[in-house]
Amino acid sequence: MAFDAPSVTHRVVSADFYTPGYRIVGKVMVPNTGIMGLINDSTNSFMEILDARLARVAMPSKLVDHYEVVRVVKSQIFAIALVRREDLGPQALARGGYIRLNTYPIRITTPIYDLQGNLEWAGRFEFSSVMVEGSRDFVPIYDATLTSILLPALKAESQAVLFNRRQVDLLALTNQRIED
Repeated sequence: MAFDAPSVTHRVVSADFYTPGYRIVGKVMVPNTGIMGLINDSTNSFMEILDARLARVAMPSKLVDHYEVVRVVKSQIFAIALVRREDLGPQALARGGYIRLNTYPIRITTPIYDLQGNLEWAGRFEFSSVMVEGSRDFVPIYDATLTSILLPALKAESQAVLFNRRQVDLLALTNQRIED
């Protein structure tokens, strides 16, 4: 699909994509289901990022390259930071339906990134439910901060971040943290 001619059913959304080696700043063409619909579409294992600027995680402020289009494997994306919460897609899709939600402040870690924010979840928090319930691999958290573990200079704050639950090493509730 060409960047110049978005169709009526598609729109362009700006986002930052974090892979194990790169930060990619670009735009994606999303359907009416938003980026949640695009990234959790199980019929495609890749996606295209338009007007993509690449920076290595080790040097986040130095631009490595700039491409008209890059193609990425969805499973290799750890997080997607969005400019606006609305870019996730319809609330029913982003939240898993029209249900009462509880907010859980959480911390997520991988070997490369540390992510903190608020998880909105129906009912009581259960780790196994968050990690395996449903068919979506990417789960939204809100008012999030993503930091590189080895290079704390790489820090991104966003209203909404999608994280890949298949890449999570640790998930903790921040209200269960013990202060020394």
